[in-house]
Amino acid sequence: MLDALLDLVLPQPCAGCGGPGSWCASCAEELAAAARHPLGWCRPSPVPVGFPPAAAAAAYGGAVRGALLAHKERGRLSLARPLGAALAAAVCCLEPPRRLVLVPVPSSRAAVRARGHDHARRLAAAAAKALVQQGFSVSVAPLLGLTRRTGDQAGLGARQRAGNLAGAMTTRLAVRPDGAVVLVDDLMTTGASLTEAGRALAVSGVVVHGAATVAATARRGAHRL
Repeated sequence: MLDALLDLVLPQPCAGCGGPGSWCASCAEELAAAARHPLGWCRPSPVPVGFPPAAAAAAYGGAVRGALLAHKERGRLSLARPLGAALAAAVCCLEPPRRLVLVPVPSSRAAVRARGHDHARRLAAAAAKALVQQGFSVSVAPLLGLTRRTGDQAGLGARQRAGNLAGAMTTRLAVRPDGAVVLVDDLMTTGASLTEAGRALAVSGVVVHGAATVAATARRGAHRL
């Protein structure tokens, strides 16, 4: 609703290609195609020790990249639904059981305040709705939090990202998850965030079925298995 009102007052360019219209038909189809035919099982290269089985819906580029950035950094919240559908497709690539618990990778409180929303949690909720429509029993559980401040990951290499996040997450476990736990995030780069999230859950005795993201970066060496 907010996106639509803003578009009436100040028309926004397409989030995917920058052309006319806030989300053009061509870019919408590119993202929808990722949900219909996801990339599937993939992993970064090099693979971090402890990295969970993972899948992505698409390579990070084109309309998918534009939509992720617009949703995450520019508040184009209406994109959560098609991005969530793509994330749900990545979850299905993990061949999970019918009862699922989606656990979003946490952002810092400062990042959430700056953006005005928790992008991973919003995508998890959208993916859960899409999965319910496919017959899954799904809940979203924000079981993870950050124990300390971490530096900006942008521009860091695989080893630097791992060091930046090592030991930075902990669990908020009131009750044990009722279902197969799947970590979810917007993007897989070096795998440092997903690895640390899996470690934190494992310390609390939670078994992670796998991890799913909307996209995976080719420049970091993610590749289909």
